[in-house]
Amino acid sequence: MHGYAIAKRIKEHSADALQIEDGSLYPALNRMLVKGWLAAEWGTSENNRKARFYRLTALGRKQLERESKEFDKLIEAIRLVMRTV
Repeated sequence: MHGYAIAKRIKEHSADALQIEDGSLYPALNRMLVKGWLAAEWGTSENNRKARFYRLTALGRKQLERESKEFDKLIEAIRLVMRTV
């Protein structure tokens, strides 16, 4: 997907709870490119504009799996704390 489509998908799939601003999205995408978690190529968007399309690399999928596990641990820790209050 290209950057605008990524931001739109995040917003839609979170029921509008998460909105990513351009000033946050594109630097994050660039950092992930540098780390090898994403690959990118230029193409044409659905509205016929030049756009950069991103996809997860194998390394990116591994990182996503690691981050997801860490996030799950964090959520469980928060739940444990909330149960003791």
